[in-house]
Amino acid sequence: MATKWGICSAGKISHDFTVALKTLPPGDHQVVAVAARDLERAQEFAQKHSIPRAYGSYDELANDPEIDVVYVGTIHPCHLHVCILYMNAQKNVLCEKPFAMNAGEVRKLISSARKNDVFLMEAVWTRFFPASREISRALSQNEVGEVKVVRAEFGVPLLHVPRAVEKELGGGALLDIGIYCVQFALMVFRGERPVSVQATGFCLDTGVDEAMTVTLMFSRNRMAVCIFSIAVELPNDAAITGTKGSIRIPAHMWSPTSLVVNGKETEYPLPAPLQPLNFLNSTGMRFEAEEVRQCLLKGLKESTQMLLADSALLAEVMDEARRQSPRQTGLAAKGEQVFGEGADV
Repeated sequence: MATKWGICSAGKISHDFTVALKTLPPGDHQVVAVAARDLERAQEFAQKHSIPRAYGSYDELANDPEIDVVYVGTIHPCHLHVCILYMNAQKNVLCEKPFAMNAGEVRKLISSARKNDVFLMEAVWTRFFPASREISRALSQNEVGEVKVVRAEFGVPLLHVPRAVEKELGGGALLDIGIYCVQFALMVFRGERPVSVQATGFCLDTGVDEAMTVTLMFSRNRMAVCIFSIAVELPNDAAITGTKGSIRIPAHMWSPTSLVVNGKETEYPLPAPLQPLNFLNSTGMRFEAEEVRQCLLKGLKESTQMLLADSALLAEVMDEARRQSPRQTGLAAKGEQVFGEGADV
């Protein structure tokens, strides 16, 4: 039977996710309802995507008995409340990144998922691309030796986008795009907790970060360097360097379609979208959607590729980075120093 999806929010990312679902077999994935805070917007979205039901409130979607899993595509500050709404209604949830605004909120999400015995996953779509799975395979088979240095960059001009620059909308380079660099480093080091986090950067007048460099130090003299900015275009690539070789992820590292392992390049093309997209390579969201389906078919409550513990650690690292930026402390969990003495606080 098909996995029946409900879409929460009729915004740009929800559009792209729905288009991505259409690249998968209709016998496996079906969108049966969409909800927005405005019924007219929900109806327009439903008509555009041939969705049977449209709701003018998130609560109505929560009460729809046909839905297997809800995709949450709201703005960042709404994730906690909306996800808990659906989990309390016994709905499985795939929530856009960042999971929530800080580590404390992420812990509340995880607690709710376990209390309600439902599936929950942060939609860090990068982890499910074929190229990312190949990275994991190559590392597990020691093809580059011991990884010593990881570098990841993500920079795009977003200063004109309110969602990216306004604190009330969950803005800032780290939460919006830097998260991809940090999660990449944690993926390469297989969820290991850094020994220390060191962050430098500067903020906009709105109080959110415009650009930042985050250095993660791991045991055995290993490190990751993440550079990101919402003011300028960066190379947007990533590299993994080990004692026996290297892996290079050409632009765009957050949605990789090619990979260079020890000098050999492999292409991983994406299917063409049936409708125009808002964001680059968005049909790649098909991979995280299929991961959700496979987990549900197996009765799993979380994905082994993006564990809830992975999301918790990711949030803790980002909290620590923001804690080192004085004007960001209102967003990060206050008073929590969860890393070693090397953290500059």
